[in-house]
Amino acid sequence: MNLVLTVLEITAPVFLLAAIGFIWVRMGFEYQIDFVTRMAMTLSVPCLIFTALMRTEIDPAALTALSLASVGVYAALTLVTALVLWLTKLDLRSYLAPLIFGNTGNLGLPLALFAFGEAGLGYAVVVFAVMALWSFTFGIWVVSGGGSVVRALKEPLLWATILGGIFLSQGWHTPVFLTNTLELTGQMAIPLMLITLGVAVARLRPGSIRLASVLSMLKIALCVGTSWIIGRLFGLDDVAFAVLVLQVSTPVAVTSYLLAVKYGADADAVAGLVVVSTLLSVLMLPLLLAVLL
Repeated sequence: MNLVLTVLEITAPVFLLAAIGFIWVRMGFEYQIDFVTRMAMTLSVPCLIFTALMRTEIDPAALTALSLASVGVYAALTLVTALVLWLTKLDLRSYLAPLIFGNTGNLGLPLALFAFGEAGLGYAVVVFAVMALWSFTFGIWVVSGGGSVVRALKEPLLWATILGGIFLSQGWHTPVFLTNTLELTGQMAIPLMLITLGVAVARLRPGSIRLASVLSMLKIALCVGTSWIIGRLFGLDDVAFAVLVLQVSTPVAVTSYLLAVKYGADADAVAGLVVVSTLLSVLMLPLLLAVLL
């Protein structure tokens, strides 16, 4: 019973905030999702990442191990998922990125924070940064059908991660007034992202639910299995291992849908994946947390 209550205490705030966004839209209220997403991804989330890394007391060697494990997980997922899609003759442009990349920002960061505290958040931003870098380069290259992969160099998330890593490795800290400002700005990120997730799900018009259900369950199996195996191979400590598995196993991100719309992939199919995988996560993530805690 205590474990059940602990899992509910961790997951309930996440899904309740998403529900607020969902209900907000269903009641007909306005929500400028483009503006909120831009503010979160260019301002509040970079501040959250930078301050979390700068202030973390985690051993830099442990963060390095988690970084390498994250790279290994996403590399393995990319190869396995591409093979599955090739064998099933499904469109790589539409399905590859959604099946690789999870909602490590909107869902993963708050879950790691609520489940494992500041140490969990420190680990979670590392996984999130690796995912974001691969998504902004290879992910966009796949969805767009080719082109430049240097967009990541323009992303504040990348530079926040690099600066945070430098400050962490050197033991540097910003002046107190600036740290307080950055932390306040970063504190906007988690509630903004969760509410925006609910708004986005409410506005999506999914395509084939049957195919989306099969692929969503496949994504869960591949992500949990791959992250579990590689996490053990790298000998991560218990919290780092749990955060890695939790982050990688989050549902399809709304960003995948937005990219599908922008670059002319099958947006309805991706919308189906977002909706179904998010609904499945209401059951899957609490069960996964119960195993990891």
